[in-house]
Amino acid sequence: MDVNRPDVGRKRRRKRVLYAVAAVVVLTATTLGISQLKPALPLVENVYTDSVKRGELPLQLRGSGMLVPEEIVWIATLNAARVEKILIMPGATVTSDTVLVELNNPEIEQAAVDAESQFKAAQSEVISLHAQLETQSLNQQASLASAQANHSNAKLEFDVNEGLAKAGLVPTMTLKQSKTKVDELTNLLRIERERLRVGSNSALAQIAVQEAKVTQLRAAAQLKKKQAEALKVRAGIHGVLQKLGDTAMLQVGQQLSAGANVARVANPARLKAEIKIAETQAKDVIPNLHAVIDTRNGIIEGHVVRIDPSVQNGTRTVDIALDSPLPRGAVPDLTVEGAIELERLNDVLYLSRPVNAASDSTVGLFKVVNGGKEAVRIPVKLGRSSVSAVQILDGLDIGDKIVLSDMSSYDAYGRVRIK
Repeated sequence: MDVNRPDVGRKRRRKRVLYAVAAVVVLTATTLGISQLKPALPLVENVYTDSVKRGELPLQLRGSGMLVPEEIVWIATLNAARVEKILIMPGATVTSDTVLVELNNPEIEQAAVDAESQFKAAQSEVISLHAQLETQSLNQQASLASAQANHSNAKLEFDVNEGLAKAGLVPTMTLKQSKTKVDELTNLLRIERERLRVGSNSALAQIAVQEAKVTQLRAAAQLKKKQAEALKVRAGIHGVLQKLGDTAMLQVGQQLSAGANVARVANPARLKAEIKIAETQAKDVIPNLHAVIDTRNGIIEGHVVRIDPSVQNGTRTVDIALDSPLPRGAVPDLTVEGAIELERLNDVLYLSRPVNAASDSTVGLFKVVNGGKEAVRIPVKLGRSSVSAVQILDGLDIGDKIVLSDMSSYDAYGRVRIK
């Protein structure tokens, strides 16, 4: 027989209410506790760090470029011509007299022959003119000598007649005739002397005209000869033949215009480095600054000799003269890296250059703390910077370890964890 027990139901309902209230209290407390928790610090992996040091900081600019010959010669055609023979190929060592290419132009060759013939003909005319004028001069000298003899005889005859006339042995008429004859021969002698003088001056003028013609024809012949000799294209310097043709390789039978580039020869023993420096940094570069060139097979000491005033693609070209011997493998057009030393700062705090850290600015850098487990952002005032280091003006001390990696994605955090 079942017994009705209403107190059991009440107890069960009371327990359910108590459980519900306890659950609400626990949930509320948990929610409040979670809301009071701080967000977890972000974890940063694989960061690069460096410690602050004190000492000498060389300020450098770095750029890339290549080795180029100091002495480069482009050989061009003097006149239009056709490529007849190619005797030397690029890469060969040549001397100044080495014939690289033979060109052909029949008109130039014929013009050289004609000019030489005209020059020799003019030389022959000068020789003939000298002989002709010398003959004329001798004839005039003979006429002058004859006039002088006749004048002397007439003068002697007049002197004799004058003495006899004083003694009354010669008529007065005879004396007058002797005097007239002396006067006539005196005038004739004067005319012959003038003829000889004028003839000499005329001969000099004729010779000068003919010799000027010879000089002109000699220059024309030499020019035509030079043009004909230029059909055999020579290297011009001791070095290495780098190119045949300007934009494309020269071909036998190719027609070249006047002034077209035929070959390029360079002296590989005398190289310099051409380094590209950013336009904003090149303003600090001046001649004679010390530089170091890295060929990846050795280091070459050098100094700045020229800064290109023009800007190309945001850079300026700086020429570096090489002061130390070239390492093996240093050849023209070799890609190199160059570092130019602007100056040295003594006894300064410096640090390896963090990513995106500009010189002369205040930046937020992460300083490693808590035994290397965390890093906290601090403001740091930077000074002048070099290729790989930057001066510290304020905010850090010797031995402080700083994160160098790019931390721009953590700009919203003042502290991070480091793995």
